[in-house]
Amino acid sequence: MAKAVLLGAVPIALSLVGAMGARSEETVLVPDPGAVKWGPGPTSLPKGTQIAVLSGDPAKPGPFSLRVKFPPNTVVAPHTHATAETLTAISGNFYHEMGDKLDKSRGEEVSQGGFVYLPGKMGHSVWTTSSEAVLQVNGTGPFGVNYINPEDDPSKGK
Repeated sequence: MAKAVLLGAVPIALSLVGAMGARSEETVLVPDPGAVKWGPGPTSLPKGTQIAVLSGDPAKPGPFSLRVKFPPNTVVAPHTHATAETLTAISGNFYHEMGDKLDKSRGEEVSQGGFVYLPGKMGHSVWTTSSEAVLQVNGTGPFGVNYINPEDDPSKGK
């Protein structure tokens, strides 16, 4: 059985919450992209991924907003989340596919401004091609990545 890895369990994600002063019950203003505080993504995401927690704490119960920056040619293998999530393309484009097995021929391109809603426990994959993509993820914590095939989990140090 696959093991869920909490995004917020990584110390950098928690320090980003503190740096932004972004608890879910407070007002948060990010006036422009330059105000986003990026840090390394959790080990449960592919190497080179960056994350910025905008509001809330993905490791704790309650709403959160975060941004994920994927470098070119990044693949997040089939996975699920315990709770529903939304993905919005902030910049660049990414591909999204539903299902428990990666089949890029079935993926749909999501370009800047595009949106995906996923119910909890829905198997899916995302990937980039030749350019970087920034996605906004909104959901309810605790939130983590549960790889369908545990061997696909980058935190396992393949």
